[in-house]
Amino acid sequence: MDDNWLDEIKWTDDGLVPVIAQDEERGEVMMFAWMNRESLAMTAREGRAVYWSRSRNKLWPKGE
Repeated sequence: MDDNWLDEIKWTDDGLVPVIAQDEERGEVMMFAWMNRESLAMTAREGRAVYWSRSRNKLWPKGE
């Protein structure tokens, strides 16, 4: 998969983008989180959410 689309994202100065996890059926907001370029690319490739943990300073696959 070509990751050039990531260049279109408006990243923060820290290289992050805010994301919302939402219940697909109800539309209910489940959580607010952050992704960096690597975690957003992984999420798109793998079809599962991978976030950036600012407190742990590492990737955080959802459910870990």
